[in-house]
Amino acid sequence: MARKPAKMYRQVKGQAYTRREYTGGVPNNRILRYHMGNRKAAEAGEFEVVVNLTVDNAVQIRHTALEAARQVSNATIREAAGELGYALRVHKYPHNILRENKQATGAGADRVSQGMRLSFGKNVGTAARVKKNDVIVSIHTSAEFYLDARNALRKAGMKFPSPTHIRVVRGEEHLRVKGLI
Repeated sequence: MARKPAKMYRQVKGQAYTRREYTGGVPNNRILRYHMGNRKAAEAGEFEVVVNLTVDNAVQIRHTALEAARQVSNATIREAAGELGYALRVHKYPHNILRENKQATGAGADRVSQGMRLSFGKNVGTAARVKKNDVIVSIHTSAEFYLDARNALRKAGMKFPSPTHIRVVRGEEHLRVKGLI
């Protein structure tokens, strides 16, 4: 059976379900890496500018959407700044287990399908529960690559089920001197 659309899972409803010991196996997390680029320089504070991507609404973001955002933002900023000119971090981890009560369709489905009887559902994926104004992705870079970092986060924001904002956390004075803000 085909996967149901992500819009079915984006609203934060009910209690979070994270107990993996009660479920018969959880699909693997698709996010390969949470830190990319020059991590040591970011931890040492060598980059002048820190740009964050935040969500405007409380939503659940599937692990596939987080990975897609990571890939597109990493490719965009790496092309402009090079391997050591940035540090990118994905801040959210998909803990919440998504379940789906699969229904049979087609000829004879009424004899096969159980309807809502024992409808606990099978695991179909995981999602990160994100609150309003939470940071999802951040990029540390120098002032000369600020516009490329904004563009990378803009592209990443397209992958999420909520409107997003890009905020400069650190380095506004460097950007004003260069005339970028």
